[in-house]
This record gives sequence, C-alpha cells and structure tokens, in this order.
Amino acid sequence: MLFEVWAPQARERVELQLQHVTRPLARDPERDGWWVTEVDDADAPDGARYGYALDGGPVLPDPRSRRQPDGPDGLSAVVDHSSYSWRHEPPGRGLRDAVLYEMHVGTYTPEGTLDAAAGRLDHLVELGITHVELMPLCPFPGRHGWGYEGVSLWAVHEPYGGPEALKRFVDTAHGLGLGVVLDVVHNHLGPSGNYLPAFGPYFTDTHHTPWGAAVNLDAPGSDDVRAYLLGSALAWLRDYRIDGLRLDAVHALADTRALTFLEELSAAVDALAAEQGRELLLIAESDLADPRTTTPRESWGLGLHAQWNDDFHHALHTTLTGESQGYYADFARAPLAALAKTLGHVFFHDGTYSSFRGRTHGRPVDRTKTSAHRFLGYAQTHDQVGNRATGDRLSASCSPGLLACAAALVLTGPFTPMLFMGEEWGASTPWQFFTDHTDPELAEAVRTGRRREFASHGWAEDDIPDPQDAATRDRSCLDWSERDREPHARLLAWYRELIALRAAQPDLTDPDLAAVRVAYDEEARWLAFRRGDLRVAVNFAKEAARIPLGGRGRVLAAWEPVELPNGDGLLTLPPESCVILADV
Repeated sequence: MLFEVWAPQARERVELQLQHVTRPLARDPERDGWWVTEVDDADAPDGARYGYALDGGPVLPDPRSRRQPDGPDGLSAVVDHSSYSWRHEPPGRGLRDAVLYEMHVGTYTPEGTLDAAAGRLDHLVELGITHVELMPLCPFPGRHGWGYEGVSLWAVHEPYGGPEALKRFVDTAHGLGLGVVLDVVHNHLGPSGNYLPAFGPYFTDTHHTPWGAAVNLDAPGSDDVRAYLLGSALAWLRDYRIDGLRLDAVHALADTRALTFLEELSAAVDALAAEQGRELLLIAESDLADPRTTTPRESWGLGLHAQWNDDFHHALHTTLTGESQGYYADFARAPLAALAKTLGHVFFHDGTYSSFRGRTHGRPVDRTKTSAHRFLGYAQTHDQVGNRATGDRLSASCSPGLLACAAALVLTGPFTPMLFMGEEWGASTPWQFFTDHTDPELAEAVRTGRRREFASHGWAEDDIPDPQDAATRDRSCLDWSERDREPHARLLAWYRELIALRAAQPDLTDPDLAAVRVAYDEEARWLAFRRGDLRVAVNFAKEAARIPLGGRGRVLAAWEPVELPNGDGLLTLPPESCVILADV
C-alpha cells in the first residue's frame, strides 16, 4: 500500500507512524514537496491507525485522511473502499424533473446518524422527492454541529457513522430511486483540528475572508491545494457513489487565475460522469447573481450545472412576512413586484442598485438561452432559518394558508424546487445554531459572539440560544409525530399533491424562462403566472381576491374551494389561498 503526503513544510524528514511502528518516507523525485513510502497491505489493514510526523514533531492526521475515528485531533485510519458490496446502481436522475430535499443528518432524527436517517427515507419517496441534499459530513469537533466547520475533507464525521454508514445511506437511497447530493465546503476549514498549515501552504494571506486567510487557490503552491480539493470532490462521487455536490459559498473562493478552480472542478466532474456513464451534478451557492456561474465552459462560463437562487427566496420571504431588515430591505419596498421579477427573470438584482450593498449588483440572465432548471427555488433553507436569532421557521409566523401559498410557488414555479427538512408538514420545531466545540475558549468565543451579534440588532442576549447547550440541538430535531396531527397533516398532503402534479404535468417542468408570464397587484396582494396551459394564482391577503384570469379553467389543485371565473373572467380566490388551473 502506498502512503504519500504533500508536505513542503518539512525540511529534513517525514515519518509515518502506522500501528505504533515508525517508518521513514522518502522525497518523491518527480513531485516537489511530496513524500512517499510503500507498506505491505498486511501491515495496513482496514481501520489501521496512522499519522505523519514532520521533522520530529508531533504525529498529525493525514490531510487526505479517509477516516478520523477519534475525531479531527486523533490519528487517521486506513479505509478499504473495495470491501463494501454495493447492492444498487445510482438512479442517474437529472435536474429538470428534480425535487430536492435539504437534510441535516444530525437533526433529521433524534438519533442523529446516517443509519437512522436512512430508515426515514421512505417518507421522502412517498412525498415525491427525487434527490436528498445532505449538509456537510466532514469531521468537526464534538458530536453535534452544522458541519460547516469541518476538516479532513475526504472523511465522514464519525458520530454520524463514518464511511460505512454513508455508503449504506447512499445505497439505501439509490435502492429507493433517490439521488444523493452532498454539501461540500471549499472556501474555508474549521478553526479546530485543522493541521493543514503544518504540511504546506494550504492558506494564503494574499486574500482575506470572513474566516481569516483564504484557501490558497492562486498563490505559490496552489497547484497542489487545488489538486487536494479536486481529489476530495471526486472521491465523494467515485468512492461513495454520490450523485452531485452542492458547493458552499463559491463567491468566497478567492481565485485570480486565468483557469479558475471552479472551471477545473466542472471539467473534472463532467469527465467522471462520462467515464461512469451517469449524470453528476454541481450546484453552487453564490451571492453574485451572476449567470456565468452556470453558463457552459465552452461559452466562457464556469460550467456548474445549477445554483441556488436567494433572490427568489428573499422576495417570497418578504411577501409572506413583511420583514425588511438587512438584505430583505431591497425586496420589501414592493415585495410582489420583486417576486414577479424573480419568477420571470431569476435575479432581482441584475445590474440594479442594492441598498444593502450600497452599489449596483448582479447581471441579467438570458431567458432565451438559459434553462430554468439551472436555478433552485425554495422558501426555506438551513441558512435562512438557522441564521435567524432563534432559528424560527416560517411556520412560527405564517398561517397554514400562507405556507400553502409558499409551497405552490416553489413547486409550480419555473425553478428546480428544494425543500428544507420538515417544511413539508410545517414543522413547529425551530432549527437553531448549535455547536459542540471541545476547545473551551473557542466555545465561549462562539457563544458570546453570537449573542453580541444579535444584541446589536435589538435582541435581548438572554433570548439567544446558547450554541453549546445540548438542548439547542435537541430542540432542532424534527418531531416526526407532528405529521399525523393537524394542521400539519393537511399541509403534508398539500405538498404531496403539488409534487405529484409537478411530475404529471410537463408544463410545470418546462425549462423555458421566456414563456413565464406573471401578473400581480401589490395593493391587493395577489399574484398569478402562466406555465404553458396551466395557471397558478396565489392570494396572500387576509381578504378574498378577485383575479382577472379570463376563461373558466379546470381546477387541478386548490388549498381552499374556489369560485371559477364566470362571464367576467374574474377568479374569486379565498384569503391566504392558492389554486392551480388548467385551460379548458
């Protein structure tokens, strides 16, 4: 077995400690900064602990560790990926007909493990979901956390079950016809358990980010750092048969090279997809409102397959809640106008002035050339719920009718829909920010920092949940018993009806953005849009709305009974309600 490590920081020697036996590594004459040694397979069985010592220093985990059984600070362990016997082939589903479901393994069930989550996948099949999008799984300190402070980018958080549990989860999902997308973080690593700087220039002071020094994508030594990130991404797709990756905050990737890291990643993933004969997805989270993110590489874009559309979320959120603080301010001036614009043109900021940023922002999408399924639409995400002071969901402030309206817009709109776990039944449980830092100083810094942040926005410090309190995580776990109780059961049935309708009506997956026609009345608080021969009407007001649709139509789905247009062509829509009609 070959043990190799990129360690240009080592001046004189690198040693492998394997099963309490120390072995020297030799410099690789063909790769600058690399050290290698060969070990008999019998001496490095699956699960064998190992680490590297540089110039007589402490034994550190492998930067390319496939397993950290004792956490980020412990030794690495050998993983034999060939030992798992796969039972099911990946379903190979694309985005055009997809409905995604964002899941945090640690709170999807009280047990908080991959095996427990796999046991609940039948719920998603019954709902009509096509892809599960898992929040990050890389190891992080302690047992519970969001996963965005992970280290060891090739490994699986051990309290979730480690590598074998992820394979069982993916295998079970594939057997049920579900694709699996994994959220990966390339723009920063966690502050605790991060030993990469001891090995090489993984970070650079050339650029600075909210997390400190930037990941080195363009400074000296960046070739091997990029190879590290590329190798990690491909390992998830190859070794675990993951169907796609969600790339966290790509706008925070500081990269000035002519060939960007994202283009390299896109090309490598497309090559692997061709090699394996299945569709593989790259979905970006981006704050840039830049259609070049998903423009094909041959047209001078980055070549990613889709991106989250926060502008649609912000317009919908302000319409539902009336909130206007922070980045919601631009959308709250005329929320229905903002919602109408995003439905037809994707980005609200497409070269327009953003008061939140104090400058113009964004770039228009070419609606005649860009497929609608390249943008994900959603009413809630882990960010938009968990980054609120108390982690309150829309269900805490919106009526069941308004939640039904949000569902109708997400699931019949032009974008690829994504749900956040539990929203399908209007879960009453919050989803709060929680950590389990083992470093007392870091734990206190996170606790006081979060309280200070929200206190500056008018919140009482005592009202901000303590991230380090185990009860904060426990409160964030889904209560599965709610599904069978009202008003949750009715909302769940509505989500199922809408997803089934989306699957049955080709007009609802038509990728033609230019064909979307939207009408609205800001004062009366109604909005209607056409998808082919289907019309969707939504009334956000507390009073009935009279909506000029023309023609009678046939009801395909309605939250409340509706009075169809008569001779005057006006649809009477009850308060806080919605309907989907087919032309007759």
